[in-house]
Amino acid sequence: MQVVFTRKQPPQWLLDMWKEIDDKTFGKGFDCFADDAVCNLGVADWKGREAIRANLKAFIDTGFTALHHVTEYWDAGSLKVFRGVVDMTPDDPSMKTVHPTMTHFFYMDERDDTKVSHWVGAVGPVAFG
Repeated sequence: MQVVFTRKQPPQWLLDMWKEIDDKTFGKGFDCFADDAVCNLGVADWKGREAIRANLKAFIDTGFTALHHVTEYWDAGSLKVFRGVVDMTPDDPSMKTVHPTMTHFFYMDERDDTKVSHWVGAVGPVAFG
């Protein structure tokens, strides 16, 4: 099976999800996930939209504010690829902001292609040494 990617503007559902994280609201932007979606970010293995929402909120609440920037968005129908940079600003003013790169794969749900069924992503590194 051949997959053809087309570079496009990022869809509103993706921008809404990042905005929910950036604003620390974790609301309707997460409706882009199927109820039984799976998220694998680094070592995370979260199952279900509500677990994804709760665990991302808990991570962001560890002491920083995020601001996501879209660099590229590629669409291949059932698979979407996003690349970008996230500014991670610690709540502690003595610590500096870091700007790790991100790559995320969004596999769309076979039952409802407007929903994400599996999110696989990586962010970082945030430091060397």
